[in-house]
Amino acid sequence: MPTHLAFLRAVNIGKRQYPMAELRAALLAAGYDDVATHIQTGNVRLSSPSTDRAAVEAALEAVLEADRGFAVPVVVLSPEELAAVVHDADQLAADHPAGVRHYISLLKHRPSAEGIARIQDQEHPGETAVVRGRAVHLLYDKLYHEARLSNAAVEKALGVATNRNATVVRTLAVKWGV
Repeated sequence: MPTHLAFLRAVNIGKRQYPMAELRAALLAAGYDDVATHIQTGNVRLSSPSTDRAAVEAALEAVLEADRGFAVPVVVLSPEELAAVVHDADQLAADHPAGVRHYISLLKHRPSAEGIARIQDQEHPGETAVVRGRAVHLLYDKLYHEARLSNAAVEKALGVATNRNATVVRTLAVKWGV
């Protein structure tokens, strides 16, 4: 059965609580196999007979909304896609000075050329966005909450996205054997 890596957007923030044990239980009850989570930000590995990414995203969103009572946008990557994101992150890290903070916004849909230009052409001192596939690498010489080029800016230009620290993304790749 194909393995899917699902990244939930905006859970465990304010009233949008979703304890990972309850998330795993809901997914197992819905018929998913090999369900595992990592930290409280909604990182999930699971197996499903479906090979259609969009269908898996829609099915997961339906299960999660039914279980929680609020919409939970989901971005699904294959293990190969996550490996490519990590490879790109490593290349970008090598090209930037030590101490640069690196975040990755994972996109629900492949970005358009116009959207890529909108996000990459933004000029904010100490902030750079690099789009590679369905990932936007945000590189800062400041703290995340001080940056103007945030996941909100990514979503405005490119649609639904969920953001993770590059360290978390690398950790997931190792933990889940990508």
